[in-house]
Amino acid sequence: MVGNVAVGGDAPITVQTMTNTLTTDVKATIAQVQAAADAGADIVRISIPDQASSAALKLIVPEVSVPIVADIHFHYKRGIEAAEAGAACLRINPGNIGDESRVKEVIKAARDNNCSIRIGVNAGSLEKHLLDKYGEPCPDAMVESGLDHIKILQDNDFHEFKISCKASDVFMAAAAYQQLAEATDAPIHLGITEAGGLISGTVKSAIGMGNLLWMGIGDTIRVSLSADPVEEVKMGFEILKSLGLRHRGVNIISCPSCARQGFDVIKTVEALEKRLEHIKTPMSLSIIGCVVNGPGEALMTDVGFTGGGAGAGMVYLAGKQSHKKSNDDMIEHIVEQVEKKAAELDAAADLAAE
Repeated sequence: MVGNVAVGGDAPITVQTMTNTLTTDVKATIAQVQAAADAGADIVRISIPDQASSAALKLIVPEVSVPIVADIHFHYKRGIEAAEAGAACLRINPGNIGDESRVKEVIKAARDNNCSIRIGVNAGSLEKHLLDKYGEPCPDAMVESGLDHIKILQDNDFHEFKISCKASDVFMAAAAYQQLAEATDAPIHLGITEAGGLISGTVKSAIGMGNLLWMGIGDTIRVSLSADPVEEVKMGFEILKSLGLRHRGVNIISCPSCARQGFDVIKTVEALEKRLEHIKTPMSLSIIGCVVNGPGEALMTDVGFTGGGAGAGMVYLAGKQSHKKSNDDMIEHIVEQVEKKAAELDAAADLAAE
């Protein structure tokens, strides 16, 4: 458990991100955590580089709606302070947290404050003795680091932990995670660390994590991007949605457009993505420029619009033709139809839950 969020087993795969504000800027950090939560983040990580950040964390935790993971490097005392400040989980890096005696003190603080732990192995910060042994960062060294620290936790009768083996190289990370999954039943946190900017980082993360998730490896994920944390959350959900592992918000199925399009597909989809960000109900929307694939795609979506002729297209509801609508009014009309369908689905879900 990370606070009230289950990780591992049959629990849904969770989506995480990390703040990039100064933790000591309490107001800005709270705002960024809440923005990520509004985008769907299940868990948010905050860096605790110094004692002032530990003090700030105590003010942040009561003001946010999602569990907070405290990111700890180099200074084990920051882990103790973060546990006391209300962190739901401590991320410790085996490569720089210190010797076993220091880890034991962090374990005690975690246990005393009902806090879980993530063992966060990074290819870029492995222990010196492992680099000496293997010569360079590699999957074997990463997994050995992780398993050594699992043993420390288990020897101290601490079992509320998850583990990650991240690398910026997709192949190294994937190989390490496959080895790790064979070696332990502990919940696994997936990530391709320092993946890059919004586009390149998303592609690398989708390839690396997507293949692992497809194999059934991974219980919680973070898409690591040089971008707004909200974008990390969005991309995380897109990866999970593409694999049918999580469903949140509107899944827009749209064509790339061509000379046959009956309306400007690209601008329409851009507008709808922004207008429908507030919808959290899982549902599907097809926006297709012409009748080649439009009717067929609409058969499988909750709401659909297919371009036609004479400045109008066909609206589909629940997979069936419903009515025509002019291109001039289509965006407002589609938003109305999606909101109406979302309300119907929410009401049905509430009724089923009673």
